[in-house]
Formats: sequence, structure tokens, C-alpha cells
Amino acid sequence: MSTVALAVTDGVSHFELAAPCEVFGVDRSDLVDPWYELAVCGPADARVGGRFRLEPDRGLDRLVHADTVIVPACADIDAEPPDELVEAVRAAHQAGARVVSLCTGAFVLAAAGLLDGRRATTHWMHAAALAARYPRVRVDADVLYVDDGNVLTSAGKAAAMDLCLHLVRLDHGSAIANAVARRLVVPPHRPGGQAQFVSTPLPDPRSHALAALFPWAMQRLDQPLTVRDLARQANMSSRNLARHFNAITGTTPLRWLHAQRIHRAQELLETTDDSVDAIAGATGMGTAASLRRHFNRTVGVPPDTYRRTFRNAPPRQSGSRNPGHG
Repeated sequence: MSTVALAVTDGVSHFELAAPCEVFGVDRSDLVDPWYELAVCGPADARVGGRFRLEPDRGLDRLVHADTVIVPACADIDAEPPDELVEAVRAAHQAGARVVSLCTGAFVLAAAGLLDGRRATTHWMHAAALAARYPRVRVDADVLYVDDGNVLTSAGKAAAMDLCLHLVRLDHGSAIANAVARRLVVPPHRPGGQAQFVSTPLPDPRSHALAALFPWAMQRLDQPLTVRDLARQANMSSRNLARHFNAITGTTPLRWLHAQRIHRAQELLETTDDSVDAIAGATGMGTAASLRRHFNRTVGVPPDTYRRTFRNAPPRQSGSRNPGHG
């Protein structure tokens, strides 16, 4: 997989363009010789993030000759991706290339039909849109990346680096991937998935039949609420409640309630020094063991690990002996 083609179009994101350029475009032949050969492919007038002009090495027709094709984030997920990009990516896949998307680049792969019947991911904020527009794609919004053989997809932003390092690991082994990670001052593998970064805001309270129920339930997360309790408060049958929940949230009442308990636990871990036992009680999880089990299963990391990562007050950094020299 020595030749890597980066497929760019007008408005491509800075970060998802920079990550593969840093991993595959910098000469690291001291680690592996030969290293990758990177070609930036796209139209001559492509812009990066609307701020910079890009000078591609080749046109999109070059993708068909690459071993690995990487599609960075789309400029606008609401717009159809350019036909020439979709066709070039499809042709490259048919020619045997390994095709990779970063963040919302998954919309391009989906438009090309490469994700039909496959598990895939994208940035959690756009996962629902991807699933709705391409129902044949099995969207997993909880992971940092998905490796489905010759088609790989990543979540947003920093997950692009996770997937690029994963490609190096596949091609050259863990030792080389770890060495590259050290030079980039990033972890070679991050624990958990993007579920730990997902925020779960409530729907607009003015727009649905459960507008009064949601805040009522949120104020009672420490109590053992049941579907019957929720239905009684909403003044409707359990079956009718389930229909409204599915229409508004896309899930069941109990799953929604569980997600809110986990989200509240995340907030308390970030903003308080409360023990895991106390947080378990405040979120209706019962015991610390129960909270740890459900939290780890849902978020992908234990509560203590999450707290160390997301505390509002950053840890104090040791001073540099040579300030100003990075």
C-alpha cells in the first residue's frame, strides 16, 4: 500500500487534509524504506476551508492508480458530493484500491455505493444524517474508526489521525506506527470510541408532545422511573408514549432514560469531585459497580478514565527549561 492518493475538492477541511499529509507525505524512510508516496489529487482551483488555495499534484483521474485513496471531510454534507469525485472514488475501489474516508468524507463513499451493507462511521454530529440519507449503511456513531477490510471510515477531526496511524499499523506493524505517533506527540491508540465525546441535547421543547415530560424526567434521574411512570406523567398510554419517543428521539423511553443517566454521570464526573458511589446514586444507577459497568459499555472507557480526560480544570504542566523552543 505504498502509493496514497488524497482526493480533494473545493472547500475541503484543513485538519482532515493535514493529518494524512503529515502521516504519509513526510519522508520517514529512516523508519521504513521506501516510505509512502503521497499524491494530492483534485481540481486546480481547489480551496482549503475557504481560506487557502491548493495546488494538487494530479487530477482526480489519478485515484485509479493508487494503492490507498483517502477522502477527507466534505465541505457541505447537505450538498451532493461532486460527480467527478464520486466516480473517481468508485473507479479506484473497482480497480482494487483501499478506500478511506475521514470524518464526513463517508458521505462521498456512501454516494459511491461503497458503504452499502457495511458498518461505517462519521462525526457523531452527522451520523444521523448519514443513516437517513443512505439507509443501507450500518452507521456506528460510537467508534473512532471502522476497519471493514478495503473500506475504512473514521469519526471527526482527531479521529482522522487515529485512522491514519491504524493504516500505518496495518502496513508496517505496531512498532512503526508507535514511532510515528511519538514524533507527532499523539497516542498511538486512544482508549474508547467517540461515544465519550457525544453530547445529547434535548429536542426543542416547543416542538413536540413530550415537551413537559423531558424536563420532568431529567429532574428525577436519581429515582427508579419506569415506562409506566413516564406515560402517567405524559397522560398517555405506554404504547402511545413509545410511538412519540421513537418519533422524537429515535429510541425507546428506557433507552432514552439510560442515555440521560449516562450523560448526567458525565457532567458530574467533569464538574464535581463526587465519588463514583455518589454519582451512581445521583443518576439512578444504584451502585458504583453498576455505574462502572453501564458507563464503560456505553461510553467506552471507565468513569475514572473519563474524569481524568475531561476534567474542566486542566492538569498543571511542568515548566520548560528552554521556553520558546518547541
